[in-house]
Parts: sequence; structure tokens; C-alpha cells
Amino acid sequence: MTPIYLFMKLIADLHLHSKYSRATSRDMDLEHIAFSAQRKGIDIIGTGDFTHPEWFAELKTKLEPAEEGFYTLSNNAKVRFVITGEISNIYNRQGKTRRVHNVVILPSLETAEKINNVLSWQGNLKADGRPILGMDSEELLKIVINTEPQAMFIPAHIWTPWFAVFGSMSGFNSLEEAFGENTKYLAALETGLSSDPKMNWRVSALDKFTLVSNSDAHSPDNIGREANVLDIDFNYSSFREAIVKKDKNKFLYTIEFFPEEGKYHYDGHRLCQVRMSPEARKKVNGMCPVCGKPLTIGVLSRVDELADREEGYLPPNAIPYKSLVPLKEIIADALKCQAKTKAVEEEYQKLINHFPNEFNILLDASFEDLKKFVSENIAQSIILVREGKVHLEPGYDGEYGKVKVILPETPNPSQKELF
Repeated sequence: MTPIYLFMKLIADLHLHSKYSRATSRDMDLEHIAFSAQRKGIDIIGTGDFTHPEWFAELKTKLEPAEEGFYTLSNNAKVRFVITGEISNIYNRQGKTRRVHNVVILPSLETAEKINNVLSWQGNLKADGRPILGMDSEELLKIVINTEPQAMFIPAHIWTPWFAVFGSMSGFNSLEEAFGENTKYLAALETGLSSDPKMNWRVSALDKFTLVSNSDAHSPDNIGREANVLDIDFNYSSFREAIVKKDKNKFLYTIEFFPEEGKYHYDGHRLCQVRMSPEARKKVNGMCPVCGKPLTIGVLSRVDELADREEGYLPPNAIPYKSLVPLKEIIADALKCQAKTKAVEEEYQKLINHFPNEFNILLDASFEDLKKFVSENIAQSIILVREGKVHLEPGYDGEYGKVKVILPETPNPSQKELF
């Protein structure tokens, strides 16, 4: 076992899925997850899907105890695993069908086994890595906390329309409406890809909760597209305390998508290729101007609906964030091609071979150092993304948005520019 790390900057991605979840890459096994996490620069990675019997059997067989609450693979001593899983709760409350996804983080495989035994009576855990249970989210919260008081229960991607606690199509208007007096046991809230902390700061009821960001990865390439940066003692207790207590000295910042790139940022109707800002949607009374059916109300509109503050408000206890674009997407934009091409992979490998990891490249590497290994165009694009100089075409109704770097020689004033 490698030595215990004491008080250092660590990057954690806590929400992802295994090969046993639907619409997930077959490469989402422990070996590929660990390899991708190390290449990205992630120190603590969630296992995902601890409720699935076959995946759990692999976790028990392959993971070895490391520091308190963390595990490692024998062939990868650097990356630490923490036991995590997402559960889909679909149930009726107050005459409405609720679809709420929740992330559970646990301090041990032994605790996970106890929770699995209880949940196995609530539904078929083998059907999907993210099981669908017909039980109330509040009841799930009670089971988790009663079984393991040191567990962390986090409502997932809280604004997503169809499967979230505040979702426009199936959610609630407050946490208390969803979780009652047990709201106090929530460890944190996950912002999701289509919102960032700045949007969440408009809702004062969320101030007391830590806002975490995770990749929700279904393939190795997507690991780390959102993450959390912590300065902690390397063990579960310190890790949990930094999140639950919202300690700004230990929870340094989150790494975010530009929320416009998320699949549900704007309102819209994908089948008719209709995308609308909240203002435009209001003018058509929420109905698709092409087919006349209701539009899917996106995250920006939903935040605006529940907000009690103006845009730009900064709570005094807010944890900072940095918005980034995955490195392969930046390279693809610079080369004017798709991210999953040989040309992009070649340029990506040039950088990965000469820098510690992808986050080091995106967050810290200088322009002078970058252009030693790749073209000036790619190096400049990385710096411009770091500075927030990007064009954004918002995603809507399940369609990812698009991000394009603003190069000085090719300005496009017709699109939105973020700084």
C-alpha cells in the first residue's frame, strides 16, 4: 500500500455509472475507470452502481482497502475508489408522479451490503446499475441514514426536468416538500451539467448546502467533465466533513461544464428542433410553435421560477467554481473536426505524455509550455477556455449544447460571449 496522504489538494468525481447501467460503455469497468481517472488527474473516484449484484461482486473481489473509507486496485495504487451509487425513485406524492434521482456515498463495502439487503425488497436491483425503486425519496433517505449515519445522501442533478428534485416535469418546489423534516440529513446538492453554482446562488434556500459537481459519466472519456477540488486529509471522515460542513478552507472549488453545454439548459422541443430562451418560451405560452405540443421546460427557466434573488448574487459562504471544457473537445474545435477522431487522439496523447494529467493541462499549464508540444492554435484555445472566452449554443430537451473557442482572428459577435 502507498503511504497515507496528509492534507493535499485532491480532485474527486463521485457520480458515474458502471457497465451494468443502461446506455453505458462496456469499458466502464474498474480497470478502465481507474486508468481514465488517473489520466484526467482525479484522485478519488466513485465506484457507481453499488446496488447492482454483479457489479457489487466485482467491487468485493477486486477492490482492496486503502485509507479509511477508500479502496484501490492492485494495479493502480494512485487512484482511490469510494463506494457510490445512484438510485432512481419513481413514486406518487400529492397526486403527481415524482421521478427523483439520488446519489448515495458510503464509507465501506460492508455498509453497502447492508443497504443492498434492505433495498432488494423494494425492487429488482439486478435490472439496472441505477435501479428504479417505487419508494419515496424521503423513505430512501431514512433507510440510508439509519443504516449508516456517516453516509452521504445527495439529490442528483437537482434541476434536470425529468428526473430531479426540482425538475420541471416531475419535481418539487422545495427540498422540504420532498424530504420533510429529514431535509437536515442531506449531505449536499448536485448541480448537474445544465446548471452551475452561480445559477443556484439565486435560490436562498440552497445556501446552507454544499453544491457538488460530478461527471455522471457513462463512458471513460466523460469521467471528470465535472468534479470537486478538496484540500483534505486523505480519508473518508475528512472527505465527508469537508462536504457536509461546507468548509471553504477544505472544499476549494468545483470544476464545471459551461451550463449552456448541458442537455437541458434552455427550453425546447428536440423533435421539432425548437430551442428557446425562457423569455421566448413565455411568448408562446410554453407550446412548441411547430407542432403545438408542450415544450420541455429547461433548467434556466426552472431556476428563474424558484429564484428569490437577481442574477449575479454572491452568497457570503459560496464555494467558488471554474468552468472548463474537456480537453478533447478543445482540440477538436481547434482542428475543426469531431472529438472521436484519430487526429484529436494524437494531439491529446502528445499533451498527456508531457504533462501530469488533463486537469494540469486545463488549469495550470502555461501557453509557452503547451505550444512546445502542440500547435499554437491548440495551445491558445486551451488558454482561452480557461479565461472563459467561448461562444455558447445552449442545449435543450436532451440535446447537448455546443461550445466554441473565441479565437482573436475569428470573432463571432452574433453569439454569446462569456467572461
